[in-house]
Amino acid sequence: MKVAVLGAAGGIGQALSLLLKNGLPAGSELALYDVAPVVPGVAVDLSHIPTAVKVAGFGADDLDAALVDADIVLIPAGMPRKPGMDRADLFNVNAGIIKTLAEGIVRSCPKALVGVITNPVNGTVPIVAEVFKKAGTYDASRVFGVTTLDVIRSEAFVAELKGVDVSEVKVPVIGGHSGTTILPLLSQVEGVTFTDEEVAALTPRIQNAGTEVVNAKAGGGSATLSMGAAAARFCFSLVKGLQGDSNVVDYAYVAVDNGDAPYFAHPVRLGKNGVEEILSYGELSAFEQKAKEDMLATLNKDIQEGVDFMAK
Repeated sequence: MKVAVLGAAGGIGQALSLLLKNGLPAGSELALYDVAPVVPGVAVDLSHIPTAVKVAGFGADDLDAALVDADIVLIPAGMPRKPGMDRADLFNVNAGIIKTLAEGIVRSCPKALVGVITNPVNGTVPIVAEVFKKAGTYDASRVFGVTTLDVIRSEAFVAELKGVDVSEVKVPVIGGHSGTTILPLLSQVEGVTFTDEEVAALTPRIQNAGTEVVNAKAGGGSATLSMGAAAARFCFSLVKGLQGDSNVVDYAYVAVDNGDAPYFAHPVRLGKNGVEEILSYGELSAFEQKAKEDMLATLNKDIQEGVDFMAK
């Protein structure tokens, strides 16, 4: 298995790379790419950890070399959010970065599974898709927006609120990956019940958890450690699917035909070709149904922004 991390020297990239070095199957390769000059040092640092995963660092001019023969590409590259910034404010900076990296994937590993972490995910995933479409190599089952952070936050917050074992908590999260487009389906959490007041308080906390981190870091960054953990968890799901495990179900922001929006976070069954099946998210409560209807205009606007960027 070869996994490439694009943006490996950043806060998310380093946390993610550390977890992959310790968790990928023996004999795997980990290719670390970044325009920052410290990336060779990050690779050397990780290479001193005694696991059977080979690590190599690639600088600004070596994108194609980093990507060649990659099975999975994870993209945390880009500018992080700062206090007072909305995720939408990141778009103009990060759109160009994600386009350049996607063009590299088209050249060097067009069949790779691509996990997009760079915010705003609602708009950057359509950019990656449009790059692949222009090259004639688009396969919707191989492009994912990584929304796992919304899932793990939901699990942590529910376990904290209800005093239950977090390893037993499973929270479906659908929609998009910013603000009100994030929709945790608390009505479907098994083993616990919520009052209307708890749902009304917990839902926006999950939706705005990124801002909670940005404010707590007081200008020192955004969610890097939790995002690294979330991306690693999703990567390991992709690995299991590639290895032939037919029982891997995870949540991701994917292209959907005749769905709520052109891209929407769904439960998906993963396999050797990426998404093997997009699963139903089930029945929603009245609160969740209204929240879904209310956020679709925002989500569709975010998606169109990515499509329009490529059209220019």
